[in-house]
Amino acid sequence: QMQLVESGGGLVQAGGSLRLSCAASGRTFSSYDMGWFRQAPGKEREFVAAMRSGGNTYYADSVKGRFTISRYNAKKTVYLQMNSLKPEDTAVYYCAARVSGSGSVSQRYAYDYWGQGTQVTVSS
Repeated sequence: QMQLVESGGGLVQAGGSLRLSCAASGRTFSSYDMGWFRQAPGKEREFVAAMRSGGNTYYADSVKGRFTISRYNAKKTVYLQMNSLKPEDTAVYYCAARVSGSGSVSQRYAYDYWGQGTQVTVSS
């Protein structure tokens, strides 16, 4: 069992930056693949970024070059550094985790654990 708690959301102007954090419980954090998803009002939850336990990273095309996912296993925390934010990045951002495995890390169904979400609002 794993619990995830996101933090770091807020209101920022377009072009600004935010860093989201996701703190995990459990003793085997390093064995989990971690992902970030987001959901805007009236839209489906979509993939943002993921990092496998081995360190490989993946990004949605819409955030590539602007967002960076990282993890600090000793602190059981995964981060999402968001730069050059745009109004279309406005959404609730969710952290997700799954026991490390093969297969896609960009699909919602691939993850077993979810945080409660943190709101990110980018003003124009």
